[in-house]
This record gives sequence, C-alpha cells and structure tokens, in this order.
Amino acid sequence: MGLRQDAATIQDELAALRRELHQIPEIGLHLPRTQERVLAALAPLPLEISTGTDLTSITAVLRGGRPGPAVLLRGDMDALPVAEGISGLAYASRHDGVMHACGHDLHTAGLVGAARLLSARRDELAGDVVFMFQPGEEGFDGASHMISEGVLTAAGRPVVAAYGLHVLSGTLDRGVFSSRPGSLMAASAGLFVRVVGAGGHGSTPHRTLDPIPVAAEMVTALQTMVTRRFDVFDPVVLTVGVFQAGTRRNIIPDDANFEATVRSFSSETNAQAGAYAIELCEHIAAAHGMRAEVRFEQEYPATVNDATEHEFVAATVRDVFGPDRFADLVEPMTGSEDFSRVLDLVPGAYLFLGACVGDPKTAPSNHSPRAAFDDSVLADGAALLAELAVRRLSPPRVP
Repeated sequence: MGLRQDAATIQDELAALRRELHQIPEIGLHLPRTQERVLAALAPLPLEISTGTDLTSITAVLRGGRPGPAVLLRGDMDALPVAEGISGLAYASRHDGVMHACGHDLHTAGLVGAARLLSARRDELAGDVVFMFQPGEEGFDGASHMISEGVLTAAGRPVVAAYGLHVLSGTLDRGVFSSRPGSLMAASAGLFVRVVGAGGHGSTPHRTLDPIPVAAEMVTALQTMVTRRFDVFDPVVLTVGVFQAGTRRNIIPDDANFEATVRSFSSETNAQAGAYAIELCEHIAAAHGMRAEVRFEQEYPATVNDATEHEFVAATVRDVFGPDRFADLVEPMTGSEDFSRVLDLVPGAYLFLGACVGDPKTAPSNHSPRAAFDDSVLADGAALLAELAVRRLSPPRVP
C-alpha cells in the first residue's frame, strides 16, 4: 500500500491522540503533560529522541536504511489562553481558560502519524528525517529556542529541506491544501507606547496634561500613517489591541498606554514601520507638551517559501491526492508564524490544510473560542508530511 492508504489505517488512533491532547492544552515553552504524552506515542518507534533544555521540546531522528541527506518535519504543540466556547464537546479542554484554538493538537498528532508511517519504511529511506515537536509557537518564539539547541543539525549534519503544515478552521474547504511561493505569512512586531502627562481633577483639565486624548490621537494617526507612508502593494497592518488609562471617570491620569501588533511582508518595510511609528508618537506627544516612551520590538520575520520547494510540495499534493486537493493561495496571510525562523535558514515550504467543520465562509477562524477542527483530515496531513520526506530523500532517477 502507499503512504496515503497506510495513513488511513491509523486515522482513528491519530484522532484519539489529538482528542487526548485537546483536553490537556498547555501554554508557552513548558508543556510537560503534552511532552509526556507525545513521548509515549513515539516510544515504540525506532527513533533517536532528545528533549529540550530550556523548553519541553522533542527532537526525534529517524535514520534511513541508506545514506543520504536529512530533512525536517515540524509540528507545534502549544495552546492559547482562550476559554473554550464549544458546549457539549466530549473532549473539551479540562484546563480553564486554555484551549487548542489554533489546531496545534492536530499538528502534533499528525506529526506523530508521519513518524509512524516513515518508521515503517525506514529501510527504504535514502537519508534521515528530523521530527521537530515544538512548544511556544504562540508568541514565545519556540522555533528560535529549538534552533539554538540544535534541531537543524540533530541528524549530525544540517537538514537540506524543511516542511510543515497548519490547519485552518475556516476560509479553506475541508481536506484542501493551499500555499504559495515567496511570502506566505507576515512578519510581526510589537509597538508599545506610554504617553506621559500630568494628572489632576477631571473638572479642570486645563490644569493638567491629559494623556488620554493624546494617546487616542496617536491611534488614529497611526492608521493614517500605514495608508499614506507605505505602498499599497507592500502593505502594513497595524492594530491596537490594548489601550489602558485611568481609574475613575473624574480623574485625569498621569499616563496612558497602548499596544499594537504590526504586520508586514518584508524586513525593510517592517523596520520602516517601526521608525515611522516612533517618530509619529514622539512628535504628537511633543506637540501637546508631553512625552512619549515608545518601543518597537521585532518578533517573527516573514514566512517565506522557497519557490522550488513550494512547487515540489504542490506537485506532491496533486499527485497523491488529485489536482482538486491543492488550491493556489493568491495573497499571503497577515498572520505570523515562527516556522519562519527555520525557513530563514533552510529551503522549505509551509502550507495550510482545511479542517473546517461546516461552511468555511462562516466558520469561526483560528484563535476563536468557538474554533472547531475536523480531525478526519489527520491521516491525509500525516501522509503528506511523510510523502514529502520520502520524495525529497529519493535519489534522482537516471534516465
């Protein structure tokens, strides 16, 4: 049987693992229960397993039966600080305020599935496979930690290619894979602003330096900035998600604070956005006789697919699953992903897999407390990851 058929035989086991992981979501770089469960699932396989020092990562190396290069397959394992909003789910989160709202439980189970499929074909592999089970994707830069601890050279030499996939709870039909060459996902940065004024009684604002309207002016001006200082074809997205000031309605506070996420598709534009935002906020504060303390912190770079590796991935999907199972992604997504750290160093590709329950046009998106993922896609996701490794390691055929 082929990998797709073999994967179908373990679909129920992968779904059971995913549902178990869904009940025990953990946040950040330290996921002890998740790590324990994944290690148990990998234990019967002929893998060289190591765990992280600074985080509860798992790196597993499968040695092929023949010499050749090494490739990397990645799955992230962490959850989100989101209270699950789906009632009546038999395998709902048992941890209050924590949920696998981004589908990483599917990623983890799917990578375990790929490890099982490839272990059964170990003798046929012309090279080695590195399985990267990563904590801390959701804002903790777990990929960078694993790179520092040697995941890219875990096979004893650098990997020559890297692949990963991400499930979507909406926008994409169930079972359909999608990606694009070049920029796939945005770079991200954080903008942190504190406007320093001088507080006082709300009845006499002229005796104060009120930071609230000044901070509000900055929020509006930043939106104008991104539409007037950047090319519409090299866009910037800036969203203020935190605005904090004051304690009571009749007290003007000493300061006001806000935080924003900034997304772009090139390192140059990302740097420009930071410089412009700092300048704008400082000058607006100065115009009102106040001071602004502004930080712009780079987070993840843009996720950029190698063009050749993208074509390889797309061709593999079409060959294994049929042409209707791959959809070209016309525009990049403005979400960010720390697999970008890997793709900055290794040629590879990242792709999406629709796991929608219901109509993708109306289904809640990833990170929603109502996000739902159909784990019937697990077998195909595992099969594709395994197929990519097998084909990438296969020596060129001599005509």
